[in-house]
Amino acid sequence: MKKYLATGLLILVPLAITLWVLNLIVTTMDQTLLLLPESVRTHPPFNYPGMGVVLTLVVVLGTGLLGRNFIGRRLVVWWEALLRRIPVVSSIYTSVKQVSDTLFSPSGQAFRKAVLIQFPREGAWTVAFVVGDPGEHLKRPLSPDHLTVYVPTAPNPTSGYVLILAAEDIVDLDISVDDALKFVVSMGVVSPSRKAIIPSPRSVPLVPPM
Repeated sequence: MKKYLATGLLILVPLAITLWVLNLIVTTMDQTLLLLPESVRTHPPFNYPGMGVVLTLVVVLGTGLLGRNFIGRRLVVWWEALLRRIPVVSSIYTSVKQVSDTLFSPSGQAFRKAVLIQFPREGAWTVAFVVGDPGEHLKRPLSPDHLTVYVPTAPNPTSGYVLILAAEDIVDLDISVDDALKFVVSMGVVSPSRKAIIPSPRSVPLVPPM
């Protein structure tokens, strides 16, 4: 009886959570329909379930197209300058903007590669992600070959630690960032598709700053 119950849970729990997340996403996106007048959103095709997703994609794409031309860029600059003059709003917007630029910009530095580092003590290895160069001000008291790495916590990778480490203390992994994230989220249950061998840090070539 217990075996059947456990098997049922293993099948249904991931399915239920997946459906719940999808429903949350669609429901949240459907809120964009509130941008339309009530006389419009209560009639076909806008009153069909999921139309908010379509409208959200249209708004995002339209904003992207507008922001890529000369007039749109000028409007974005004006809008950001206005927001930066508003107390409290300025600090929140600036912080969120820096994070979003890092994560979504094609030239961003978010999660370049998966690596191994010794953390929280020597001899204890953990998966981390190379974020990029720590910047001139932070590197000034250090040697040039230092990198910024992010150490996620399990099972929630959105919290973690930001470390600045010497490149010689970072071990490259021959696995994708996605596989490394799965390993962290699953608390080590889901192994990466490729086996990562932990060599001695002294035998690892330096990772060049990015």
